[in-house]
Amino acid sequence: MAKEKSRLFLDELAIARGLRRRPTDDESKLWRHLRGRRFSDVKFRRQHPIGPYIVDFFCVEANLAIELDGGGHGHAEKVAEDAHRTLELHRLGARVLRFWNKDVFQNTESVLKMIAEAIETPSP
Repeated sequence: MAKEKSRLFLDELAIARGLRRRPTDDESKLWRHLRGRRFSDVKFRRQHPIGPYIVDFFCVEANLAIELDGGGHGHAEKVAEDAHRTLELHRLGARVLRFWNKDVFQNTESVLKMIAEAIETPSP
């Protein structure tokens, strides 16, 4: 059992590393603001595994996951999957913020303001 869990973790880690090497344009743009403790003096990680999920960004200090959603996330089936994923991430103890890709490009300051507010709000 422990060997299987270890193998699964290593698989997730390999997937996360692959995703880090191929960021989307919206991930790259947001990462420029979040990386290296540039934002609110907290550390963010990219493509971070939480349980069986890999979130786009994660701040350990604030226990905050950030997910970026493209146009495909607007379909009913994907909306239901995202809602389930968010509930599961909450169950695993993470707070979750979701943003549309277009908001990262068109309303960057608003996105950053919402992230800052979440960081300043204590995790329950």
